[in-house]
Amino acid sequence: MAHDPGPGFRALHRPGEPFVLANAWDMGSARVLAGLGARAIGTTSSGHAFTLGRTDGTVTRDQALAHAQSLVEAVTLPVSADLENGYGEAPETVAETVRLAAEVGLAGLSIEDTTAPGGPALDRDLAVERVRAGIAAARALPRDLVFVARADGVLSGAYDLVEALARIRLYVEAGADCVYVPTPGKGEALAEVVRAAGSTPVNALAVGPLAQLGYNGLATLGVARISLGSVLARMTQRVLVDAGMEILSEGRFTSHRPIASDAIAGLLAAGTPD
Repeated sequence: MAHDPGPGFRALHRPGEPFVLANAWDMGSARVLAGLGARAIGTTSSGHAFTLGRTDGTVTRDQALAHAQSLVEAVTLPVSADLENGYGEAPETVAETVRLAAEVGLAGLSIEDTTAPGGPALDRDLAVERVRAGIAAARALPRDLVFVARADGVLSGAYDLVEALARIRLYVEAGADCVYVPTPGKGEALAEVVRAAGSTPVNALAVGPLAQLGYNGLATLGVARISLGSVLARMTQRVLVDAGMEILSEGRFTSHRPIASDAIAGLLAAGTPD
């Protein structure tokens, strides 16, 4: 590709000075977020699945990569993809997913250590081997790619924070560019994650008690990146459900005010590549 978004994306990861990875679910939302001033775009596996009428964890690798490519082509910002567990447990499969991610123009990707979103955790040794394989594949590329290793067991209930901390230390040793423990707990738990990661950047998911800290609170804890996951996608779904129920069940059409068409047109224009 003519332009390598990897170095610029990597440079955004500054501990204590986090950027917001704005998670989009289609080309329109990516362009609107770009028009609003986002510095990088992330995919959301569950948000994308919803656009296909499916649930999280049921999208194939080919579908996820095609979707990611559409966002890469929709904006000039770097795009990082949520590629679930790499679409297979074998380290070789993770390595192949990394190579394919680079081919579609991604600046980064994240890989989980569970069998499926919300599923059982993979064995710790296998999880580390998968990170090593993914990092080796990334380093062999002719361009830069930020590899994020996720410890998802706390989120899924598969293991506790102690195990998550042990895993991210090993992921850092394996060469991960960034580590991520979704929903570790309150701020004190996130601070433990940051300490365990050392100088390696940490991603924080701004939901639950961590959302209450705001940007400044998360920056003070030393995170380098703040992601939104499926929050924005699910907020739009909430409006769809609430308004749809009032319209279809109660016959009311006035309680929700849509954004003006020209406002959306302006944001789309601002976020569209020249």
